[in-house]
Amino acid sequence: MPDSQAAHEKTITSLLPALAGANSIYGSGMLELGQTWSHEQVVIDNDIIAMNFKALEGVPVTEETLAVDVIKEIGVGNDFLGHMSTMEYFEAASNPVVFDRTMLGEWRANGSKDTVTRAHEIVEDVFANYQVLPIPEDRLAAMKAVVEKADADFLKSQKE
Repeated sequence: MPDSQAAHEKTITSLLPALAGANSIYGSGMLELGQTWSHEQVVIDNDIIAMNFKALEGVPVTEETLAVDVIKEIGVGNDFLGHMSTMEYFEAASNPVVFDRTMLGEWRANGSKDTVTRAHEIVEDVFANYQVLPIPEDRLAAMKAVVEKADADFLKSQKE
């Protein structure tokens, strides 16, 4: 069952290889070392993966983003949040779908739903409403050409 421990472990086991430059991170939707599959975990993993991609973008460090002049202008102990440069260079860490960043009062007013409950609602919505779009004809033709060439190459190698 997806839970906070699973989310934490998925974050660590996906972020560290991503930061190391791995080009494939395995295990979305899997629990218990791949012995269990969970649609809800896939939804949660999607948010985790999006956060990983955001982290991989890095943080721009320039004269402007360091805002040394603004720090001197405003001074210690004063309001940096209200300064125009803060909003100009502010960028949200990520924009999750299932992780809820509302304040406690709003979260309670919205039903106090935990992450797994929200993920389950998303899964139910996808199963009820998602419509698969057909593959465009040009792409389908290109895919068929690749398969036909691979089949022909294989048959040719068997005759040699």
